[in-house]
Amino acid sequence: MSTKRDYYEILGVGKSSTPEEIKKAYRKVAIQFHPDKNPDNKEAEEKFKEAAEAYEILSDADKRAKYDRFGHARAGNGHGGGHEMNMEDIFSQFGDIFGGGGSPFESFFGGSTRGGRRQRKGSNLRIKLKLSLEEIANGVEKKIKVNRLVRAEGVTFKTCTTCQGSGQIRKVVNTMLGQMVSASTCPACDGSGQVIEKRPNGVDSSGLVSREEVLSVKIPAGVADGMQLSMSSKGNEAPGGGIAGDLLILIEEQEDRFLKRDGNNLVYDLYISFIDAAVGTSVEVPAINGKVKIKIDPGTQSGKILRLRGKGLKDINGFEVGDELIYVNVWTPKKLTPEERVKLESFRGSQNFEPHPDANEKGFFERMKEFFN
Repeated sequence: MSTKRDYYEILGVGKSSTPEEIKKAYRKVAIQFHPDKNPDNKEAEEKFKEAAEAYEILSDADKRAKYDRFGHARAGNGHGGGHEMNMEDIFSQFGDIFGGGGSPFESFFGGSTRGGRRQRKGSNLRIKLKLSLEEIANGVEKKIKVNRLVRAEGVTFKTCTTCQGSGQIRKVVNTMLGQMVSASTCPACDGSGQVIEKRPNGVDSSGLVSREEVLSVKIPAGVADGMQLSMSSKGNEAPGGGIAGDLLILIEEQEDRFLKRDGNNLVYDLYISFIDAAVGTSVEVPAINGKVKIKIDPGTQSGKILRLRGKGLKDINGFEVGDELIYVNVWTPKKLTPEERVKLESFRGSQNFEPHPDANEKGFFERMKEFFN
């Protein structure tokens, strides 16, 4: 499983790079990690897909602007990260990058090293995972059940007779300039060059069967609601021995009973009596890993913000940790006994119980907040 890396870092360019520089950088990375050059290399395949996703965002002016401003959360398709691309999406880019063709190696070496067959990729799976604020703060490992399509046992394949195993249908067209050859994906085998010869009961026409699996998912600390994580090759498997899809995990943050999240900071509304505000006290407040005792100074005003440094959430993209902000609210009783009313009336007119003479001045409380913080 992986979180999204910075797109500029993936391509090795800076944020001020021109579209042409980004295109040139992508071409270099794509050639370096292309599956034709790195057969059966999962790490290279992931970097190849990662580069394609980065180029898709940074080559589009609108998507790039959103990414520069909001990061992965608003870039691409709106699922909390960049658009998840399959191999067909990626190879379709090469028409612009390499001047046509599904692989840059066709123009370099006079033909595809795949022999024309298209390597199929299984579909991605998407699930939602609910997490508490405590799980988000500390990171967590979850066991999840996933129904995914896997290749069934007892399935046999044979060479596609439509394309003779090439995966392509070639047509010769006579034009005024002479004969021209066009190639398209074989509709009978979907470009794999093979079709099913025998399959057991319960197996679909692609040779796949649904199976429930229990997967262990490690969620890093600091994830946010709407963020999307991926587990490579944990989606549906591909027919005929292709590449398995990915498992995409959409994070859902459960609302906490006491604490609210504001970026990496946590916010808590503390209510105290005006007596405690006047004479001071000590109270316990909830924090992410238990309660914390804090001191309320005498004369504390409603609206004051107390800060517990380092008691917030860790930044998923760095080492910074947020704070817990405690908003103090002075609670005024709605009902009083006759005895309580008499005692309070006795303080009326006392200078200590009168508001500050500038309290009604515009911006007074804002200045007070700045003074106390």
